Amino acid sequence: MNDAMTSLLDRTVEIASSTGRHDLVQRLGLVRTRVVDPRFRVVVVGQLKQGKSQFVNSLLNLSVCSVGDDETTAVPTVVQNAADAFAELVLAEPGSEPRRVPVPLDRLDTVHPKMPLAEGREVLRLEVNVPSPLLADGLVFVDTPGVGGHGNPHAAATLGLLPAADAVLVLSDASQEFTEPELTFLRQVTGLCPATACLVTKTDLYPHWRRIVDVDREHLTRAGLDVPLLPISSLLRSHAMRLDDRSLHEESGFDALYAFLRTRVVEHAEGGLRRTVSLDVHSVVEHLQLALASELAALRDPEKGAAAVAELQRAKAATEELQKKTARWQQTLADGIADLASDIDHDLRDRLRQVTREAERAVDEGDPGKEWTELGEWLEQQIAQSVGDNFVWAHERALWLAEVVAEHFADAGAVELPQLDVADTDGLLEPVAELSDLESGRIGITQKVLVGMRGSYGGVLMFGLVTTLMGMALVNPISVGAGFLLGTKAYRDDRDARVVKRRADAKVAIRRFTDDVSFQVGKESKDRLRIVQRLLRDHFTAIAEQTLRSLADSLRAAQEAATVASAERSRRAAEVERQLAALTELKQRAAQLFPVEDAESRAATA
Repeated sequence: MNDAMTSLLDRTVEIASSTGRHDLVQRLGLVRTRVVDPRFRVVVVGQLKQGKSQFVNSLLNLSVCSVGDDETTAVPTVVQNAADAFAELVLAEPGSEPRRVPVPLDRLDTVHPKMPLAEGREVLRLEVNVPSPLLADGLVFVDTPGVGGHGNPHAAATLGLLPAADAVLVLSDASQEFTEPELTFLRQVTGLCPATACLVTKTDLYPHWRRIVDVDREHLTRAGLDVPLLPISSLLRSHAMRLDDRSLHEESGFDALYAFLRTRVVEHAEGGLRRTVSLDVHSVVEHLQLALASELAALRDPEKGAAAVAELQRAKAATEELQKKTARWQQTLADGIADLASDIDHDLRDRLRQVTREAERAVDEGDPGKEWTELGEWLEQQIAQSVGDNFVWAHERALWLAEVVAEHFADAGAVELPQLDVADTDGLLEPVAELSDLESGRIGITQKVLVGMRGSYGGVLMFGLVTTLMGMALVNPISVGAGFLLGTKAYRDDRDARVVKRRADAKVAIRRFTDDVSFQVGKESKDRLRIVQRLLRDHFTAIAEQTLRSLADSLRAAQEAATVASAERSRRAAEVERQLAALTELKQRAAQLFPVEDAESRAATA
């Protein structure tokens, strides 16, 4: 199929080049690059310690990702096919292209953001290139840092990778059923990438994994998530490959995973590639046919040619309006981006404000010092969920805006929307400052005694002086009892004052943390929106320029045809007819790649 698409593109490029339409040649060249070297990106995500790196290693039967009991994947790891095995650390280089630093393959498990090879620069990703039969088909795996956990900053960054992914594999081990954070994260993932599968890992460690899978499937049904649930064992897969044991391979569950990758990833991505080739060739052919059809009409009937020239002049004037800065589509894009930025910022602030209120309510209901660790984990979990929901909603609104702008080009036929790939691994969110520590409120016995004595001193002295008037000693049972009562009250007052202070400190820490998150996420959202605006602007500007060029060529061809001598008309008309027949054949071949019933369904698919 790739050979057929390449042949179709090459033939179309040949004809477009012969007519001097280098803009259309460049457009087809970008599509041809995707056909010749297809890349299907599969992102592996999940909570901490779910076996993501070990899964990638066992899937490829190679040791390319670091494995350990702690959080070993500190930076995104991109694993792709290459003739020779090598690894590179991609570092940020302000004002220029990212810098690549070679990494020895035996030191992949030592890669972290602060390693000496980084030389103080920001580590964007680790790229591992290895020869692999599985990767040779174009699959590229991205092993991401685990999401969730106290102080973990990777949730929003991981979500940022998903809109441009061809498939997402969400891992959850078989030790327990889905938790609420996992279901929330899974819902966000499916909103960004429909081709999602959930892998239940470590089935070799837990005998009750079948019951866990059944319960997880019920959770997915109640949540309304249509996601394949595949139990696997990376350890059994590794043993099967080492021992060449077919029974162990079947027990590992990787056959179902291969079927998912083959049908839902590779074949689905190839279908999308065929659709792109079909639509682009169809559009380019229509651009080329416009000039030839106008010229042929003028050659056959000069009177009809004059009418065609007048119609082309009106169409050219309308298209020139699309290029002006005051064009309606540019106004729609600018207004849409401004509204979208305002709505996204308001939505984020509203979500964070609700989380802050719930956290402050929990602080007021108890002593935050005793439950600060649990409260901090809950707060970070809720903020991660809020940021994720905000990101998904922003992505959906950006797609809607692209469709609204595309409606201004309805007269140009089916317009394929650009891929809003604004979430490359270069744009990860910077980790925000962790939630500050809080005094636990626990004091030693010595401090308790000192607080009580400080409060009881006045009581003993005051009542002791009064009782001395009655002939009693300064220290007597009455003064001691009064001192004990006042000391107890002083201790309780001091305890309550400490609780009030801890509550105030906890609220300040919560607000400071949410402000940091709002500041960082708000900056990232604005950056993404600016990228979306540039992508849409450049895409639709190119469409307007191509349409204007086609109309200008058509107008010129029709005007020149009207001045052709009668002796040359027949010869030129026959030549134009042959060219139109060749273009019609190309259009038919494009329709066979991605058959559609009519123009309306083609536009809907685009």
